[in-house]
Amino acid sequence: MTRRRIAILISGRGSNSLSLMGAARAPDFPGEIALVLSNRPDAGGLALAREAGIEALAIDHTAYADRAGFDAALDAALVARNIDLICLAGFMRVLTSAFVERWAGRMINVHPSLLPLFRGTNTHQRALEAGVLVHGCTVHFVVPELDAGPIVAQAVVPVVPGDNAADLAARVLAQEHLIYPRALRMICEGKARLENGRVIFTEGWSAGGCLRSPG
Repeated sequence: MTRRRIAILISGRGSNSLSLMGAARAPDFPGEIALVLSNRPDAGGLALAREAGIEALAIDHTAYADRAGFDAALDAALVARNIDLICLAGFMRVLTSAFVERWAGRMINVHPSLLPLFRGTNTHQRALEAGVLVHGCTVHFVVPELDAGPIVAQAVVPVVPGDNAADLAARVLAQEHLIYPRALRMICEGKARLENGRVIFTEGWSAGGCLRSPG
């Protein structure tokens, strides 16, 4: 089995990077985490990567005059390491359209809402204010438009009476840690791929019964 080389991009502790690194340690996982890269040299997730024996690299975005310059340095670092796939995990930078298009079909993100609902930030508070009864998270391919990429996987959690944003965030994050590695596995195995702006799945599933969050 040829394992895909994966880079995780973070800006902080990167809790989702821990779940991805843990999943990739399985002998049968079809990808290897080859690099954890942050735009912040003090990001806690870099130390976690080093502890796991994974290359950790910081490219400080403040050292560049504009987004294009930073993205060019980012791209060069990824290409130099023969990266096949990028996973965004709390990477708090808006990437240029040129960078996104260069990595089209090879870059995914996990977003804390059931897209297309609540794109952008403050998703949990906005969900509470909207009065929805279910909330969740989405793994999607990255496109130039923010949080608008084709969906690979979603997980649903209930919104419980009395919830605050922190309660809901914790419930959603637990599901992110489950579905992100599963979605990455599907992509590495070729069971989910981006084609003509849509995600094509090579394996179907039963539509019987009701949908439940994984785990």
